[in-house]
Amino acid sequence: MSASEFASTFFLAVVAILLFCRLVSYVLGKVGQPAVVGEMIAGVLLGPSLLGLLLPGVEGLLFPDALRPVLNVAGQIGLVGLMFQAGHEFVANRPPKAGRTAGFVSAAGIVTPMVLGIGITLGANGSVNIFKPGVSPTVAALFVGVALAITAFPMLARIISERGLSGTRFGSIALACGAIDDVVAWILLAGVLAMASGHTAPLLVAVIGVVVFGVLMATVVRRLLAWTMGNPKLTAEIRLLVTVAVLFAGAAFTGEIGLYSVFGAFCVGMAMPRTPASEKVVDTIGPVIRIVFVPLFFTYSGLNTKFGLFADPALLIFAAICVTVAIIGKFGGCWAAARALGEPGPVASRIAALMNARGLMQLIALNVGLSAGIVNSELFTVLVLVALITTTMTTPVLSWLDRIDARRGTALPEPVGVG
Repeated sequence: MSASEFASTFFLAVVAILLFCRLVSYVLGKVGQPAVVGEMIAGVLLGPSLLGLLLPGVEGLLFPDALRPVLNVAGQIGLVGLMFQAGHEFVANRPPKAGRTAGFVSAAGIVTPMVLGIGITLGANGSVNIFKPGVSPTVAALFVGVALAITAFPMLARIISERGLSGTRFGSIALACGAIDDVVAWILLAGVLAMASGHTAPLLVAVIGVVVFGVLMATVVRRLLAWTMGNPKLTAEIRLLVTVAVLFAGAAFTGEIGLYSVFGAFCVGMAMPRTPASEKVVDTIGPVIRIVFVPLFFTYSGLNTKFGLFADPALLIFAAICVTVAIIGKFGGCWAAARALGEPGPVASRIAALMNARGLMQLIALNVGLSAGIVNSELFTVLVLVALITTTMTTPVLSWLDRIDARRGTALPEPVGVG
C-alpha cells in the first residue's frame, strides 16, 4: 500500500468511526447515557465483535492491520486532550477539604475490588484461558486487581457536570475520590509492569520521575502557563500553541517514566490557571479532541475486543464473576466506607454509583497491559465487558436513586465542605 493509499484508507476509516460513534451516542442519549458511553459501545461494535462477525470484508477494508498503530496514536491524542480537560475541571470543582472522607472512601474503593480481583484470577488458574504464556499468574492477577480498582475520573467528571451535581456533597466527594483513585492506580500499574519485566528499575524511575514532574508542575509549568494566559501582548494563537506544547511535553515526560501520557496531561490541566484567556484555550481544544480523536481510541480498543470468545462457557462464567466482583468491590467498598464515616445513605449510595464507573480509564489500562504483553485476547475482552457494564449502569442507577428519594421525600444534604 502506497503512502497516498494509506492516507485515503485512514481518512475513510475516520469518517466511518465518527459517523457511527455519533449515531450510537445519539441513540443511547435517548435513554440518558452520556455521549462517551455511546462512543465506547460503538468502538466495540466496529470491531470483530459485530462488524467483523457480520461483514468481515468491510472490517478488513476499513481497518487493515497496518492502520491500527496509526489509530492508536491518534487515539492517544484524544486521551491526552480529554485528561487535560479533566484535570482543569477537577481544580474548578474540587471541594474545600478533600481529606479524611475522600481518602478513606478512595482507599476502600481501591483495596476491596483489587483484593477480590486478585483472588478470582488466581482461583481461575488452570480452569480458564486468561493467562498469557510466559506471564506469571501472579502478575496477571495483580493486573486484574488494578484494572478492577480503577475509576473513570474523566467520565465521572462528565456525568457530574452534565447532571448538575458539581455543587452537591456526593459529587464533590466522588470527584476527589476519583482523582485519588486514578493516581494510585497508575502507580500500582507501574509496579505491576515492573514485576512483569522482572526489573525494579521501571518502578524506581516512575517514583523519581513523579517527584521531578511534581516539582516542575508546581514551579516552572504553573508559572509559564500563568504568564502566557495573563500577558495581554500574546495572541490567542500563541496561547494555544504554548498550551499544546506544554501539554504534549508533559504527556511525553510521564510516558517516558512509565506513568503514561494521560497522567501528565491531567497534571498539566490542574496547573492551567482559571482566567478568561485560559478558558478560551480549553474551550478551543475541547470540541476537536472530544468529537474527532477520542472516538478513534475507542475504536482501536474495540478492534482488540472479541466477544465471540464468550462461546467458551468457562470464559463466560469467569466474565460474569468478574463483573459481579467489580461491582461488589467498588460499589460496596465505597458505600460501606462512606457510611462508616457517617455519610447519609443517599449520599453514600451516589458516591458508590459514581465510583463504580470504570470506562475510559480501564480501557487505557487494558491497552497498556496488551502492549506490555501481560494480557491475552480473552482477558482483554473480559475486562472490556467489565468496563462497559459498570459504566453504562452508572446513569440508570443514579436516576433510580433519585426516584426512590423522591418517593420517600428524602432531601440530600446541603453542599458543605468534604471532611
